[in-house]
Formats: sequence, structure tokens, C-alpha cells
Amino acid sequence: MADYSIISDISAHIVRTLREKMCPEPIPSPNNIDVSSPAEQDVDYILGLYLYDIAEELSLTTSPLVRAGGTRLTKPSKPYALYYMLFINGSSQMGLKAHDIQKIIGRAAQIVNDGNVVEPRVVQPWLEFDEAPIIITPARMPLEEKVRVWSAINKPYQVSMFYKVAPVMLSSEVVVDPPRVTEALFNIDMGQ
Repeated sequence: MADYSIISDISAHIVRTLREKMCPEPIPSPNNIDVSSPAEQDVDYILGLYLYDIAEELSLTTSPLVRAGGTRLTKPSKPYALYYMLFINGSSQMGLKAHDIQKIIGRAAQIVNDGNVVEPRVVQPWLEFDEAPIIITPARMPLEEKVRVWSAINKPYQVSMFYKVAPVMLSSEVVVDPPRVTEALFNIDMGQ
């Protein structure tokens, strides 16, 4: 089951993929792509990935207890959806022109859309069991909602892309030891 670091690992995976495929063209250096908030000042990157919301995926059901090796049981993993914004850093001193920004946004969208299925073992190789793939899909949001996300961080709206990443299964640390068998009753039927 995925560990608590799965959220951070997903963010790192997305940034790593963007760095591998966007550098040196249209972004000159991998250091110019980072996990960040648009509210951060005096940072030197061009493309930012901002996790702005996490919500439990109520549409997915899980069993009450899951086998955790041997005879131990654990609470099931909880499915979550992560909501990201990909944005161009407006405070960057890179001197980007409008067509440069559009090329960067277009290439980032292409990369995310092409790599929209992430196997949990890619981000957490130690997983014992296979889990459902994590899917990256564009978040269907009206412009007003996008403006609200920008307003929440006291920044004026700028062109950006919004994605939903789900299901991200977050494991539980609660382990339940089932009661030991103290008595067994056997019947032998000598029927003909």
C-alpha cells in the first residue's frame, strides 16, 4: 500500500517528467521547472506545479479490512484526488514573450496528456501489491473557478492549466491483529 509520501512522490514524478522532456527546449534548464506556489516571491523558475487542493474520492469504495501479510489486517487505503495547477512564473526575470509562454504551456500540456497514466510502483517502487493506476486528467473548471484559485493566493489570474490526479491511495498505519483461534470443532461424517 502506498505510503504517506505518495502525494509528494506524485508531485516529484510530474516535475521530473516535465524536466526530462522540456529541457533544453522550450525551457533551458531543469532548474527552471519546480514544485511551487504562485504566491512565492523572488524565485527563479519558469514553470511551476502547484498543489492547490486534496479531496477524498467518495465515488470509490474500499473493503472494511485488508490483509497486511500473514494473519494481520489493516484499515484499507483511502482514495484521494489531487488538484494541480501548472503555471508560468510571473515574477521570473526570464523576459518571456507571449509566444514563448504559449509554447511552454502547449509543450507541458502535451507531455502531461501523453503521460497521463502513472503506475503507483513507478513513484513508490517498494509497493508489495499492485494498485490501481493513477490517472491525470484536465480538471473541468469554468474560468470563474480558476480565477478563484488565483484569488485565494492574492494573485491576478493568468493562463494556467488545471489537472485532477486520482485515485491516489493513501495507506493506513492502523494494524488489527485478529483474535487467535482458541477452540476448534471438527465433525466426521461416516455417511455411505
